[in-house]
Amino acid sequence: MFRRIGSVVAACWLGLAAPIVAAQDFPNKTVRILVPQTPGGASDALARVVAQKLSEKWGQPVVVENRAGAGGNVGMEVVAQAAPDGYLLLMSYAGSHAINPALYKRLPFDPVKDFAPVATLATLPFVLVARPDAAFKNVSELIAQAGRSSLTFGSAGNGSVNHLLGVMFAMNTGTKLTHVPYKGAAPAMQDLMGGQINIVFTSLPSVAGLLRGGQLRALAVTSAKRSATFPDIPTLAESGLRQFDVAPWFGLFAPGATPAAVIRRINQDVNELLGQKEVVERFNSQGADPLARTPAEFASMLRADLATWADVVKTSGAQID
Repeated sequence: MFRRIGSVVAACWLGLAAPIVAAQDFPNKTVRILVPQTPGGASDALARVVAQKLSEKWGQPVVVENRAGAGGNVGMEVVAQAAPDGYLLLMSYAGSHAINPALYKRLPFDPVKDFAPVATLATLPFVLVARPDAAFKNVSELIAQAGRSSLTFGSAGNGSVNHLLGVMFAMNTGTKLTHVPYKGAAPAMQDLMGGQINIVFTSLPSVAGLLRGGQLRALAVTSAKRSATFPDIPTLAESGLRQFDVAPWFGLFAPGATPAAVIRRINQDVNELLGQKEVVERFNSQGADPLARTPAEFASMLRADLATWADVVKTSGAQID
């Protein structure tokens, strides 16, 4: 009888200890970071910087894989269904993880229950841009102009971050702006430069060259603080929209049941490399500001963003079946 009880206790102890042992031994093989977007974008660029540095630290390969589709949902589903051991991570960002749950009527995963927040990496401000010869030279003049005549703003498509930023701007300023959706950010920028639309909210790195070359004028960044890359561009808050603070985050998630000890290990190592001068410089070159947070703080950020973007999506009327 006592032998049986002892065996049960031993088995339970081993079961509880397994995640701890796994964490102490982690990683002992290749770690994959899945980017649910195509190569070349901000998610991909930041993931590759982190993958290189983690590989150097861990002495194990850390490879980046791209699995695009359905606004990021295809890749997210792959990670949600993966083994919860830390060897497959998701490189996600606010656009897919916090907006898609309100935008899509049906998702094959739960954005909270099926994922464990591991580590934030960076925030990347968006910027409000116009042609250099636009009648308005700053945000105040833009708002005044919108009150006198109908203005248009372009986006990468219904429900995209730049679409919802335009909606949020209109909500905060009491203006009426006509949304013109495109199939991607590039054609929207082409029409902006061609004079077919008035303004666009876009990621700062995507127009950095155009701003430096004087082909576009930056009116304001959407984050609460100025960009380290373009410190001369004012924030929307400085321009009178005091509650406006949107800088989409990028971060790593693991499958929901991943042991907490493994998550802590990855979080600590990522936060350490985010303080390295080389990483800061490489992130800044992408227009991104490094952001180190604990898993609990990351989870809190996600919950807040899910609520915020749900309201904006509802106001926009955007919906994808």
